[in-house]
Parts: sequence; structure tokens; C-alpha cells
Amino acid sequence: MLDREGFRPNVGIVLVNSRNEVFWGKRIREHSWQFPQGGIKKGETPEQAMLRELEEETGLKPEHVRIIGRTRDWMRYEVPKHWIRREWRSTYKGQKQIWFLLRLVGRDSDVCLRASEHPEFDAWRWNSYWIPLNNVIEFKRGVYEAALIELARLLFVHPDERIPRWETDVMGEPK
Repeated sequence: MLDREGFRPNVGIVLVNSRNEVFWGKRIREHSWQFPQGGIKKGETPEQAMLRELEEETGLKPEHVRIIGRTRDWMRYEVPKHWIRREWRSTYKGQKQIWFLLRLVGRDSDVCLRASEHPEFDAWRWNSYWIPLNNVIEFKRGVYEAALIELARLLFVHPDERIPRWETDVMGEPK
């Protein structure tokens, strides 16, 4: 299901623990790390898709999390042509995403990467909220940065905590 501009509707999930660290999943049989994400099926709301994807990719159910908020608008990224299947190249451009911020209210042991028949991740870890963006595939970095910045206002009380680490100097002062 693509929109008129060639973008597939999708959800992204920023899951935080009690220390405001983010869930970071390692893509199966790859050396790349990312947040859980996935497509919105026909007839699903973004929230329904998010809860389905969360369970498929992490094994977490609605009772294991609390929704803190979501991004206001769609965020888009284009997928490089060489990553797109040949038969889709004339219509598919990339993904448009609504990002959700969730708090884990369950336990780490509730995470099960083998919850679905087609696992996305083969490892996971907690990482600082302002994760190093160079670990994310390049064409997704802008969306990750924008989502983290927008969602930080819902998570951090002190304005200094809302400044991405990559926007500070060595002493932690804003650039």
C-alpha cells in the first residue's frame, strides 16, 4: 500500500526503560542496529500497527508498555534505488512513518525476539537515548534524528536533556 507519492505508511517505535535508555535491535544476520518499525496494513490505524509490530519484533504485548506519545506528522525517508526491488522502482520511493514513544512497564525478560515466525532481530540492548546515529543506515538518519528530537520533549523535563549529544561540544555545552 503506497500513497500517491510512492511512500509506504509505516510506524517506528522508540521504546524506553526506567532510565530513559532506548531499545536497540540488531537486524538478523547483519551488523546494523535500529529501532523496531514496520508497515501499516490496510485498515489498521498507526497505533494498531505499532502494537502489532511491537509484539512481532520484541514479543512485548500492550500490557508491557505505556504509550507516552507520538510524532505529530509523517516523517519520510527515501530508499536508495539499488535497495528497491526492480519491479517496484517505478512506483516505490520509501517510507513515511509515525513514530511512537513507549515506556516499558514490564521486565526485560518479557522481551522475546522469537515471538514471530520471521524474526527481525537476533540481539538487542539498552542504549542511551541519544544513540550514535552513525549506527543507523545512512538514508534513515534524518528521520531518526527528527523523531528523537520531537519525542524528547515528552520524556525529558530539563531543556538541556532535550539537546542531542551530537549537537554539543566536548564539554556538553550546546554548539
